[in-house]
Amino acid sequence: MSEQKIISADKDYTGLDQYIINSGCKRIMIVCDESLKFLNIKNYFNSLEERRNVTLTRFSNFKPNPLYESVVEGVGLFHQNHCDMIIAVGGGSAMDVAKCIKLYSNMDDSQNYLKQKIVPNDIPFLAVPTTAGTGSEATRYAVIYFNGEKQSVADVSCIPSVVLMDPSVLKTLPEYQKKSTMLDALCHAIESFWSVNSTEESRKYSKTAIQLILKNKDAYLANTENGNAEMLKAANIAGKAINITQTTAGHAMCYKLTSLYGIAHGHAAALCVSKLFPFMLLHTHRCIDTRGEEYLKGVFSDISVAMGCKSVEASAQLFDALLDNMGLSKPSAAEEDFEILKKSVNPTRLKNNPVELSADDIDFLYHQIICKKENEK
Repeated sequence: MSEQKIISADKDYTGLDQYIINSGCKRIMIVCDESLKFLNIKNYFNSLEERRNVTLTRFSNFKPNPLYESVVEGVGLFHQNHCDMIIAVGGGSAMDVAKCIKLYSNMDDSQNYLKQKIVPNDIPFLAVPTTAGTGSEATRYAVIYFNGEKQSVADVSCIPSVVLMDPSVLKTLPEYQKKSTMLDALCHAIESFWSVNSTEESRKYSKTAIQLILKNKDAYLANTENGNAEMLKAANIAGKAINITQTTAGHAMCYKLTSLYGIAHGHAAALCVSKLFPFMLLHTHRCIDTRGEEYLKGVFSDISVAMGCKSVEASAQLFDALLDNMGLSKPSAAEEDFEILKKSVNPTRLKNNPVELSADDIDFLYHQIICKKENEK
């Protein structure tokens, strides 16, 4: 795949306009979540049909953790209206739906798309991320749900070829979402850094993303235009890192926290990484990365340098302090929750983790990650 093109937004969206003109496309499907109606870019799309003689088809009939059936509906609408471009506007769910519509648009609609071999296509695909966290606009992965089961869809051809970076979309994001999405991006960068699948290229992305996040976190949380712009960039770069490496135990352990306690994904991931990080520093002798324990120690040292710390221990402490300073609390759990959590961890994700974790280790970590309810102590 060729290098992803980044377009910067100005008040008239001149770069986006030029991209659409140059593409020659006349029937565009916009896959968008509910955030679009609050964004400046809605005015651009509202005037596009008249200004450029372009027909727009809007698709938003999906929810967080989108269903396979929603994607099927989107593919049907894409064909029904003879669309020739896809623009995704939103967070991770909008990106996932748009990616799957693109992938499935040239497949056999009489059979379940999930059971078919993906055949790449060249439908123009542009993304407008509305959170600075998931990095989904930079990855080959999408997640949808079929019969209640999570389905991971992956193909390089679903990575948007163009991304519009529009810092104004972050202006209306609630503070909790700003914090949790930023932490998601930081977890992506850190987990990718230590993943057994890391490469020289992915580690460069991780280092750059970590540095950008920590340098711009205050300006971003203060909602400045530059802070928002830099955080969008950081999330995209962290996405490029996990596109190469995938995530590790931090993300494998966080998913059930989100569904059990109703906390945001980035909040859950950060809670997990904050306890996983120091645990792994103490257990490098259990290294399963084929490059060896000394290599892994070097990676932890590189992470500490990227975080501006003088020691690996200080970098783990800095991460923990960052979480505390944001006021993101631990959920409280009943004792039976710990068994549910332990069983929820996907063993495949643990294969990417550089330090081997047993079931007892995972149970121990969960008891640190969340609090036991007062009456059960």
